[in-house]
Amino acid sequence: MWASSQTPFGTREEVAELLKLPKEKVHIKQIFLGGGFGGKIYNRQANEAARIAKMVEGTPVQLMWSREEEFMYDMFRPAAVIKVNSGVTKNGIIKYWDFNIYCAGDRGTELFYDVANHKTTTLDKSGVHPFGTGAWRAPGNNTNTFARESQIDIMADKIGMDPLEFRLKNMNNQRAINSLKLAAEKFGWTSAKPPKGTGRGIAVGTDAGTLVTVIVEVKVDAQTGEVKVTRAVVGQDMGQVINPEGTIIQAEGCVNMGLGYALSEDIEFDWGEVKTKNFGDYNLPLFSSIPPQIDTVWVDAMDQPPQGGGEPAIICMGGAVANAVFEACGARVFRLPVTKERILEAMKK
Repeated sequence: MWASSQTPFGTREEVAELLKLPKEKVHIKQIFLGGGFGGKIYNRQANEAARIAKMVEGTPVQLMWSREEEFMYDMFRPAAVIKVNSGVTKNGIIKYWDFNIYCAGDRGTELFYDVANHKTTTLDKSGVHPFGTGAWRAPGNNTNTFARESQIDIMADKIGMDPLEFRLKNMNNQRAINSLKLAAEKFGWTSAKPPKGTGRGIAVGTDAGTLVTVIVEVKVDAQTGEVKVTRAVVGQDMGQVINPEGTIIQAEGCVNMGLGYALSEDIEFDWGEVKTKNFGDYNLPLFSSIPPQIDTVWVDAMDQPPQGGGEPAIICMGGAVANAVFEACGARVFRLPVTKERILEAMKK
């Protein structure tokens, strides 16, 4: 079998079991074609091809799903809810943090803010979703980071403190501080507010052993709700950087791919029925929508072990964009993606 799979050994075992053959009789040839990002772990196409091949034994089989079938049979990110309660003093010290996660898992929830009273509760239950769920680049962490960094900005705004100053005042993790300071310096962050319609947003996170900060600048059309990300800066403390060029490419890929879940990639369901069936109503980032300027900086920690670079930056895109939209037009959007319809609805409130 020729299969475009992220898990060739798992594919081999599944096919062998399905056909009741010893593993030695199953040879998987991995096709290095197209991205995976978690979407090619589950081998549904391979298993279907194996079942058909058994029915027409001796005849070569090529299985191709239509785009509509891809959407219908695919695994989706969990539909998750995060409930956060927090408390902050008037001079900007976070005293209380109660973070409740429903169906997103606990990836990326290690708290790098210094909070005297804090608790993180993860509530997952199988069978909650009437559709298949699975991995998507940095599984669950995108949701958790969006919720945490939105709440951090809400607290900073409530007491009238600059969001960069507020984060630095409450952080107790030096690597998180490193990533934030690096990104802020490269971005040229100031406490002065930009003109109306322009906003800047910060999000800090942790994934694959790396501490990461993303700062974006956006322009929001108050009449249409349209968002254009004009600039992004990624700052990372990722230990020893073995491949600097690879680090830049991965960070840029995370920014561009992250724009999708942050702004446009919305799947509509009617319980078990997938209403979104093609790219006509599922909008991926286009060349025209990506930032004209993306900068990547990192700590030169040659004495430290290397950490991940393929997933960290993407986890911050939702939070950074949502926080920038709020500064630009006052719309606090609590649900991803931050679509123009949700921005206009939030502005009315």
